[in-house]
Formats: sequence, structure tokens, C-alpha cells
Amino acid sequence: MTGHIIVTDEDSTRTITMRRPEKKNTLTQAMYLAMSDAIDTAQSNPAIRCLVLTGSSGVFTAGNDISDFLQAATSKDDGARPRNAVIFLQSLVNNKKPIVAAVDGIAIGIGTTMVFHCDYVIASTTTTFQSPFIQFGLAPEGASSLLVPRMVGHQRAFSMLVMGRPVSAQDAHDAGFVNTVVPPGHAIVEARKVAREICALPADAVAISRTLLKLPTEDIVRRIGQEDHFFGERMRSPEAIAAFQNFFLRKRK
Repeated sequence: MTGHIIVTDEDSTRTITMRRPEKKNTLTQAMYLAMSDAIDTAQSNPAIRCLVLTGSSGVFTAGNDISDFLQAATSKDDGARPRNAVIFLQSLVNNKKPIVAAVDGIAIGIGTTMVFHCDYVIASTTTTFQSPFIQFGLAPEGASSLLVPRMVGHQRAFSMLVMGRPVSAQDAHDAGFVNTVVPPGHAIVEARKVAREICALPADAVAISRTLLKLPTEDIVRRIGQEDHFFGERMRSPEAIAAFQNFFLRKRK
């Protein structure tokens, strides 16, 4: 378990916290595996009835560490994309227990993608969702090309996933993928309250109903594979490599 992922179990709820404040909680390969493990091990633990996914220090996550993208794009290995992100996304898809997202601050890239797999989403007024994959010369990920149009309609999905436009917490609430908007710092408090409410319900009835509400797992897994194929191809493209390099040039200025 990496020190950048904190896992706590309390009152039948497992809370998974991304904590890398010096890097705005950007996700490393080890962090993906740690979150995947926290989700997977909860499946066989009947004491865990609900999961909460959150960030720390007023940030959800700024997404994948771009240095990992650049390293993968310029390596000689055939596997262009860091695979641990896909392992984490598959854990989210195969998870059978309700997940509540407590989003405070920025949720960029996979930080937004993972929210689409959650069952209940709380965002603070400082939250901004953004999927800037196309700006980096990449492609949508995590079955977002399947899930987002279903959630918010084609036009909003195009604006988010292709144009990469940021979405405020209130706009996300209006679009339907955020349940509640709260003041800064209150997302985790509200998430724990919601988790207790879910845990008080009959577990089997919750599990059956959740399955009925969601798209078939095999459809989501298939779309993740399709997206990952294009993502891997795009990762090595001159456009993507130039975008990664420009990202670090801008940071140095």
C-alpha cells in the first residue's frame, strides 16, 4: 500500500483517500494499484457495505502524472499506456458495492473519469471537472465515451470529452452527474452521511437494484478495451509527445 493512498474502514464504510498534496494528488502507478487493491479486497469483506472515494488538501486529483505519460510514450516497450490505470478502472467496473465520491477542488482527467463510475457524487463549490485528453492528443478513457453521453446527452458529452471544457460543480449538478453541491471542505462530511444512509438499507436489495441501474459490466469492460487501444496508439503520436513536452515547458516558465 503506497503512502499516497490512505485506506480507512469505519462504520461499514471503506474510505479511499488520494493524498499527494505536493503534486495536487496526481496519480502514480503505485497509487493506481493501491486503490485497485482497496476496492478489490472490499468485495469479499461482508463488513464493508459502502466505499467512499475522495482526495485531500482541498483537491480531488489532478489526474495521471504527466511524467508517466511522457515516459511511456517515449519508451521502447510495446505497451504505450501505463497499464495500472486500466487495472484500477476495471476494479471500479467490477466493484459490486455502492461508491460515493466526495469531490473537493479540481478533478482532472481520470479524476473526472472515475466519478462517472460512482453511484452518488458530492462536490464542493470549488470543484471543477475537466477531461483534457484531446488537448494532449489522446482519446477518452475508462468507458467515458459510453457512460457520459448516456448521463448528460451527446452535446454535453462532446463539450466535455472532445473540447475539454471545464464543468463547475453547479453545472455538473444541472447536467445530472453530481447529486449534491456543498461548501468547500464539506464533501467528505456529506459523503460519510450518505454512506451511513446506504449502509442502513438491506444489503442484498441494494446490490440487486444497483446492478439493474447500471449498464452491463461486459459492455463497459469492452468499451474500456476499445478506448485503451486508441489511447495507446495516440500516446506515441507526435501530437501527444509534443503536448506532454509543452506541458513541462509551461510549468518551468
